[in-house]
Amino acid sequence: MSAEIERKFLVFDDRWRQRACEGSVLRQAYLVATKDRIVRVRTIDSRSAKLTVKIRSSRARREEFEYDIPYADAKEMFQYAQGAIEKTRFKVEHQGHIWEVDVYAGQHRGLVIAEVELKDQADNPVLPDWLGPEVTGNSHFSNRLLAGRRTDVGVAVAADKHRSLGLLAQKRSK
Repeated sequence: MSAEIERKFLVFDDRWRQRACEGSVLRQAYLVATKDRIVRVRTIDSRSAKLTVKIRSSRARREEFEYDIPYADAKEMFQYAQGAIEKTRFKVEHQGHIWEVDVYAGQHRGLVIAEVELKDQADNPVLPDWLGPEVTGNSHFSNRLLAGRRTDVGVAVAADKHRSLGLLAQKRSK
């Protein structure tokens, strides 16, 4: 078991691509998805697969159990999923932290979210200037809910949601 402590942000421009490593295509589906617990199956580049159990212990922290599983089993599990998403994940190093930038495909094409995993809740990474508003803990942008959503989210809709929530007006501290 390991703890997952992360911060998530919307991304509104492509400057991160200048320093990104080659991306991996992820397809993930949720076999069980509640507000504080998920069981997720994920395929990576159509070659390997993982089964993950996450249990939320606070707004930014989850206990995580992850296991390699046969790719064929993962494909079969997708048939029983409550929803799925597709995205390409890129890694970007910035000031000692690795940022994962997810570029969504399919019904969520246009949505780009960056997240950084922290060593502990006191960890305070330097934020890249290509980040948009923080969405840590905002369920509108959880993969669990995106997987079950049938409408297009995209950047425009994400921005509209943030305007309506007053989040775009907030300044994030550096």
